[in-house]
Amino acid sequence: MNGIKPIETQYKGYLFCSRLEARWAVFFDACGVSWEYEPEGYILPNGQKYLPDFLLHGVDGRAPSDLFVEVKGKMTSDDASKVYSFSGIYEDNDCYVVKTPVLVVSEIPKTVRQFNPDYYVRQMAYDGFPGFGEGPFPFNFETIDGDYYAAHPGINKNGRFELFGDDSNYLEDRDDEKTRRAFDLARQARFEFGETPQVLPVRRKL
Repeated sequence: MNGIKPIETQYKGYLFCSRLEARWAVFFDACGVSWEYEPEGYILPNGQKYLPDFLLHGVDGRAPSDLFVEVKGKMTSDDASKVYSFSGIYEDNDCYVVKTPVLVVSEIPKTVRQFNPDYYVRQMAYDGFPGFGEGPFPFNFETIDGDYYAAHPGINKNGRFELFGDDSNYLEDRDDEKTRRAFDLARQARFEFGETPQVLPVRRKL
């Protein structure tokens, strides 16, 4: 682009590879969940090198307490191969088992049209990245516990970060107002020219 370069994205002492990753960091902070950015790289069984974007600690609900997160604006066959290999997903007696749970996320959902990040999450979880047409699909439990249902990130009514399943009444346990606020803070976050998003996490119930 004629020598024009994007401004590097710094947040919480990290230099992020993309603005999208930084905005997900803001979302995790707004949800009050502890996270590390690119904590460690791995050599996969197929010889590929893989560096997960985030490691979350203390996740509530059906996801494990420590959960890897991969941020993708788009998916390629190489990306998909790495995520599947890292998760170690395999079939056992007609069920899928995951060795290392990892959540794939894409763009920060918008909160327009009442509370409708749910529409975007479901669309991505079941249709996948536009133009790709293969898994792993973002916002899907497939690479977390082998269950093919949408995984809605948000804040539960105890003030903790959780992935809410799409296959039951799990969304009733979500605090919609606080989750909306977290998405809005992430989408509105600005990092240019020394700006640093100020995020106060939710208060957890004891």
